[in-house]
Amino acid sequence: MPKVEASPAVSIEYETFGDPSDPAVLLVMGFSAQMIAWHKNFCHALAERGRYVIRYDNRDCGLSTKLDDHPVGMGRFINAVSSGDISSALSMVPYTLQDMADDGLGLLTALGIERAHVVGSSMGGMIAQTMAISRPARVLTLTSMMSSTGEPDYGQPSAEAQAVLFTPKPPDREGYIAAAESELVWSSKRYGNPALLRELAAESYDRAYYPAGVGRQLGAMILGGSRADALRRLRVPTLVIHGLDDTLIDPSGGKRTADLVPGARLLLLPGMGHDRPRELWREIIDALDAHTR
Repeated sequence: MPKVEASPAVSIEYETFGDPSDPAVLLVMGFSAQMIAWHKNFCHALAERGRYVIRYDNRDCGLSTKLDDHPVGMGRFINAVSSGDISSALSMVPYTLQDMADDGLGLLTALGIERAHVVGSSMGGMIAQTMAISRPARVLTLTSMMSSTGEPDYGQPSAEAQAVLFTPKPPDREGYIAAAESELVWSSKRYGNPALLRELAAESYDRAYYPAGVGRQLGAMILGGSRADALRRLRVPTLVIHGLDDTLIDPSGGKRTADLVPGARLLLLPGMGHDRPRELWREIIDALDAHTR
């Protein structure tokens, strides 16, 4: 897969699907997940609708640039945030959601793409929102999927989901793969598939096991702050997709996003959790196809 410089300090690994002459759709992945979490068959199916699909690794994940010179201890960071010591928490984190948004825009620039449809999932939805807020002229449409607004009253995880999120995964391959089944806590109740979770975990581990980036990405996400006022002023056509089974980012996060953005369309999917089960790909792709015309 190719890599480009999104900025002088950050190189981004990416992959494309479809015809470059078609409208570009940039897929932005979420917290600690590599671009392969946008399944290649999902990308091919979207490309077959006449879209030039681009997936990429965020910084500190996959094969993109790692910021090893800035270690963040998860325990110290969470304790600082929990105690309200935001200044200490900020001092631990070397970049922001805006920096991550600029990575995606920098990738588009490197590919010679001036404007794109931007689709973000989970933390990727927060990054995509930030792209649209900061550089609306470059975002043809925004799709915010299973995400939220940065406001503490919306989109909060259940206690069980939060516990799984903050539990470090075993460093050995076998343990890492087995631990993936714990993510069933936020998967679709009807379609949750432990075998597919293990399959993605194995592919991710073999491709680029890198737990050191988790703390830095988490810091950027938690300290991103509320986007509510900026979303109220947003004039980019927006689709919000959220699963009603989502326990990692409660559906109130998606509902609030749609309430804030003028003219936004809200698609709530029964049977979907904090995942994209293959059984619902057709419905998701149909919605993206209609939104990005």
